[in-house]
Amino acid sequence: MRYRFLLFLCFTFFGVKIATAQKELLTDSILVEGHYRTFHFVKSSKPNAMLIFILHGSGGDGLGTRKGAGKLEEKIDNENLVLVYPDGYKRYWNECRKTANSPANLENINENAFFEGMITYFDRKYLVNTDRVFAVGTSGGGHMAYKLALTMPEKLRAVTALIASLPDTSNMDCIEKKVALPVMIVNGTDDTTNPYEGGEVITGKISMGLVRSTERTFQYWATLAGYTKPPVKESLPDTDPTDKKTIERYTYKEKGKPEVTLLKVIGGHHDYPNDINVYLEALNFFKRQVNP
Repeated sequence: MRYRFLLFLCFTFFGVKIATAQKELLTDSILVEGHYRTFHFVKSSKPNAMLIFILHGSGGDGLGTRKGAGKLEEKIDNENLVLVYPDGYKRYWNECRKTANSPANLENINENAFFEGMITYFDRKYLVNTDRVFAVGTSGGGHMAYKLALTMPEKLRAVTALIASLPDTSNMDCIEKKVALPVMIVNGTDDTTNPYEGGEVITGKISMGLVRSTERTFQYWATLAGYTKPPVKESLPDTDPTDKKTIERYTYKEKGKPEVTLLKVIGGHHDYPNDINVYLEALNFFKRQVNP
């Protein structure tokens, strides 16, 4: 009886260990203009990996963002990925919204130097493929992804912005290089924080100023890429009718031009739809830019 009990405990413990097994999370920092900037990451053991920055929203942090990216982490070995969860400065990014009164914006934190430093770090230490660098960000992190595309497009292959729209022209605080880049946008029509039709963005008690409508944001990137015809429309399967959301995909894609895609979440709020996993959708979008 004692032997059977011990055997049961061994199998139970082993089962729990396997069920909760997760890639090792590593943390490091680099010094950028007097500030130690921290980032967390999980990685493939192979060189030449795709490097993906996953950017948290305003008031969040890198570790909090990791919780939603579990399905993406499951792809690390098969897809050869390095996933990086950087921390914003005092929980915010200094992105392109001029009137944002967050600490990062008020202190004019050098985000470009931070991201360039991280790319160099992963290139030197883990031999990532610097031609396959991507960013996916949520809300304020989506604005940071836009900033990377606007101001340092030569360093990234593509970006995905979730529940975020470009700043209004009156609220633009970045010098735009206006280089065409693959961009995917995922926005909800009933979002009151990042209004689908444009307007003021309020996060807690902090105003981030005015943003463009989703359509204007979509057309900005499509025009840069040289598209003149209407995008291709596709209705995605409603795999979860209980969330009262449906998704329409609008895609600009022609040979020799960057893909520009909008996922219009009808009934979507300042959240993710249940019908798709937004991080896996971003990964598939990034892979299409590598293997068109």
